[in-house]
Amino acid sequence: MLIKPKKSLGQNFLHDENIINKIINASKISSDDQVLEVGPGTGNLTKLIISQKPKKIYVVEKDKSLAAKLENQYYNKINVINKDILKITNEFYSGKKFLILGNLPYNISTKILSNWCLNNKLNVSKMILMFQKEVAERILANANSKEYSRITILSKWKFDIRKITDVKPNSFFPKPKIDSTVLEFIPKTKVHEIKDPKNLEKITKVFFSQRRKMIKKPINILFKKLKFDYKKFNLHPSDRPQNVDINNYLRIVNEYESLGN
Repeated sequence: MLIKPKKSLGQNFLHDENIINKIINASKISSDDQVLEVGPGTGNLTKLIISQKPKKIYVVEKDKSLAAKLENQYYNKINVINKDILKITNEFYSGKKFLILGNLPYNISTKILSNWCLNNKLNVSKMILMFQKEVAERILANANSKEYSRITILSKWKFDIRKITDVKPNSFFPKPKIDSTVLEFIPKTKVHEIKDPKNLEKITKVFFSQRRKMIKKPINILFKKLKFDYKKFNLHPSDRPQNVDINNYLRIVNEYESLGN
């Protein structure tokens, strides 16, 4: 059966065996792993995951026809979930530890990653994920750079991240107009503690919705009439959101929560 990629779902199927092997080699799948593959498409990566003989394999595929094809092709070898990954509930994640692999749909990749970073119910051993190269650069960015953004902070709060490889358009069918990058995410052994991850989401949204403005504006929005001690954070009201490092964002969250938020 010929599969026609759906533009509405942002489908670009990875077919480059060299890249697929790099992903598999980086994942180091063991017989104890529960693998979650997001966006398996035509199953080119799926078949190699199966060959590694993990404990269990779940694949989340939104496209009904592709989900049915994978179900038929790999009957009894994988658990196919025909759903939008953004609609998977904590009931599924709870009580499991996943090794996550995925060629994420580019139009929702940052949303997927943000949700996972903010979800305390999600327990992972590792994630190997493909992003648009520009998004990967934002994830890997450092403070004081133009690429530094909300997704940098959310990702690096929970994970140590490294680049595995860049991927050219001809590795996909159909060819996207942009380059891609595969990243590895390893959970940090010690994560800076905050009471509610939603506060980190809120604070980074307030700051980066006005990234060209001085930070005194988002600080005033968040702390209202309370006096904010800039010196305590080694900050100045004229700094910009990209000048505030990740540790300071997390400390600002702690300060915000200490006021009963």
